[in-house]
Amino acid sequence: MNNLTGKVAVVAGATRGAGRGIARMLGEAGATVYVSGRSTAETPATPGRSETIDETAQLVDEAGGKGIAVRVDHTSEEDVRRLFERVQKESGTLDILVNNVWGGDDLTEWGTSFWELSMEKGKTLLERAIFSHILTSRHGVPLMVNQKSGLVIEITDGDHFGYRANLVFDLVKTSVIRLAYGMANELREHTVAAVALTPGYLRSEAMLDRYGVTEENWQEGVKEDPDFIESETPCYVGRAVAHLAADANILDKTGRVFSSWDLAQQYGFRDIDGRQPHWDRHLEKHHPQYVVQKCDDGFYDYWRGQFDIEDLQEEK
Repeated sequence: MNNLTGKVAVVAGATRGAGRGIARMLGEAGATVYVSGRSTAETPATPGRSETIDETAQLVDEAGGKGIAVRVDHTSEEDVRRLFERVQKESGTLDILVNNVWGGDDLTEWGTSFWELSMEKGKTLLERAIFSHILTSRHGVPLMVNQKSGLVIEITDGDHFGYRANLVFDLVKTSVIRLAYGMANELREHTVAAVALTPGYLRSEAMLDRYGVTEENWQEGVKEDPDFIESETPCYVGRAVAHLAADANILDKTGRVFSSWDLAQQYGFRDIDGRQPHWDRHLEKHHPQYVVQKCDDGFYDYWRGQFDIEDLQEEK
């Protein structure tokens, strides 16, 4: 796959996990990829994690693209402004912006009722995982508006409005879906698209460490968690991003939320291990009690990409 040659991307939050996989696969498609985050070889920012944006940039190069590591705190407007000034100066264009900043692993209080949550942690998480996305788009999107083309992708968790078990986590992940929808409404006249995208059960570096396995023997993790059998590498959602970015009819998808597994079926791509995991089918088969049901007004199906806004308005 080499259909993004000459295209320029920014992957915000590309140190590890989905962001790293997305950057790699944009590189595989031939793109120049600015990979941003706070962890560098000189200044690690996440306790207990060794991954850096420098490593990600090298992986982009090895995949066939051009990786450029830029240290950015995406909650700092000055940092974000400097990033896009550099992109404009060096590349003169911006074709793909991926908002993947998270930074909430140490802030999400799983199993805690919302009336017992730490407000300090909650406020920090909202700043890191929602405000940072708005701020990054605020300074990146003008490059796309000026050239009358481009794609913004909001990385979320789940393609539905079902509750995600923690109030702040749920607010973050549904909010970035709404960000894509809101931006799409304002950007359509400028022929710039915005969509939200979720991976399935992500086989990230942290999950491999959690189960004491590597990418070579990851199936051993199934002994601890049977659902791990349907996991996907971060490159699966990365290939979803690359295919969306290469889609000549991407404006037909603007404002909607998609999943790695559904796009794999639509575009015909596979994970780098040759598999084509489908998280929804796995849930329907093994955990039907967790499958979110369609709402009476069709709103759930709309956000899963089944309706466009005109269809929804007609139903109402």
